Amino acid sequence: MNKFLVTAVSAVALSGIGAASGAWAQASSNNPNDMVKTAVETVVKAAKADAAARDGDVAATARVVGRDFLPYTDFHRTTRYAVGSKAFDAATPAQQQQVFEQFQQLLVNTFALQLSQVRGTQIAFKFTPAKLTANSSDVVVGASVNSNGDNLSVAYRLAKTDKGWKIYDINMMGENVANAWLIQLYQPQFKARIAQGGIDGLIAYLREKNARFGK
Repeated sequence: MNKFLVTAVSAVALSGIGAASGAWAQASSNNPNDMVKTAVETVVKAAKADAAARDGDVAATARVVGRDFLPYTDFHRTTRYAVGSKAFDAATPAQQQQVFEQFQQLLVNTFALQLSQVRGTQIAFKFTPAKLTANSSDVVVGASVNSNGDNLSVAYRLAKTDKGWKIYDINMMGENVANAWLIQLYQPQFKARIAQGGIDGLIAYLREKNARFGK
């Protein structure tokens, strides 16, 4: 199974949040282990239940991903970390919002494309709970993914927010591989674009990549 396929089952999007997903998110927000399990299983089940998504329609899959995974995430945090706190804070509020929207859209397009490829396959998850203490505010929940006999590891990093635990980073190779976190993968790309054209250059770069999905 493609390693990016793993992140597809933990995607984000800009589309609307369904009431059912919101209820699930609220119910599990106080425990990061429950949060990850519910988020992953919900979005995979929803994608398989949607006729268009099940047939491989990427746009339909993106809508499912946004509705059924977004409530579990804090991708404002992800965007700020990927861009870099100094560069992000120096941007205007309008620029910050554009970067966030475009980055989030890029993620959902990529994840939806990969998730659309798993239609009809049997996927089983085994979760490794985070080690929690009374003062825990940042934890990692691991998962083992089995698809047609192919086993892969993935990890989810969560932060404790005023709205409960939220996923803000994903490691496509598992928690034991230090340099495969999503934020780390995007940081050098974003840094290079900002060096070349400032924050507006980064926005243009993200827009260009998103536009390719519409062709």
